[in-house]
Amino acid sequence: MEKILHIRTVNDYFKWRDAELLHPLVSILDYSTLNLDQYSYKGYEGIHWGCYGVFLKDSKHCKIKYGGRDYDYDEGTLVFVGADQTVQLTQDANYVPKGYALVFHPDLFLGSDLANKMSSYTYFSYAVNEALHLSTKERRIILSLLDKIQFELEQNLDKHSKKLIVSNIELLLDYCLRFYDRQFLTREIPHQNSLNKFESLLSDYFTSGKPLKYGLPTVGYFADQLHLSSNYFGDLIKKETGKSAQEYIQTKLIDVAKEKVFDPNKSVSEIAYELGFKYPQHFSRMFKQQVGHSPKAFRNLN
Repeated sequence: MEKILHIRTVNDYFKWRDAELLHPLVSILDYSTLNLDQYSYKGYEGIHWGCYGVFLKDSKHCKIKYGGRDYDYDEGTLVFVGADQTVQLTQDANYVPKGYALVFHPDLFLGSDLANKMSSYTYFSYAVNEALHLSTKERRIILSLLDKIQFELEQNLDKHSKKLIVSNIELLLDYCLRFYDRQFLTREIPHQNSLNKFESLLSDYFTSGKPLKYGLPTVGYFADQLHLSSNYFGDLIKKETGKSAQEYIQTKLIDVAKEKVFDPNKSVSEIAYELGFKYPQHFSRMFKQQVGHSPKAFRNLN
């Protein structure tokens, strides 16, 4: 059984790193201040997070394992870890930690606007190979916001402290949304390749026996086939097509269903099962919602 380190609080992380904690719900760790003797993973095979972590990595020779594969950190990348995630890390003998970690607990922004916005920062569920690669200017912005948060943490807490800290974290996360949008655009060619592969996989799904075996096609299935996290895959499809991945799949499903409905030798129930539906009535309901006619009525129209 894997030996998992549980980081339930910000204090857990800083205690593990033998670093000074300035606030129980949020703190910034400068890796250059670490005692390297304390940096060993001590046999842990994974870390389960109960907090959020934003890691600005400036070092080589560090890997994160995701989906059974190793990915190198590039210098100057941001990696995001969401609460209730487990991450595996490995490092080689030449690894010297550099960079910063912003660790904050969900309780920090209870009652604030940020609490309602956290679900919009889908990159907290991206895989590590989908890290944010910062330009020089973008890096300066991130560092300036970390400096502002650190400044507040070093002051005597007053009635303004929480608002200013949370506001700067929110601003940092909003900038990361913008920077990811830029990254989607600058990586247009590889992303287009992913979209082409998705379209090919989707067509293959319906021409094979996979619907009978696996049921209706899911976003998660195609994300796995493309070695992407579901959130990153969904955001990629949305940016490339204007539709969510689920909407894109459903459009293809209806197109295939329209063709099958014209086969007079197949009943509506047979078509429904061939498409992956467990219950024919669910197919008929979806078809009517999308096309405006039931499958039988649509067949009779043509």
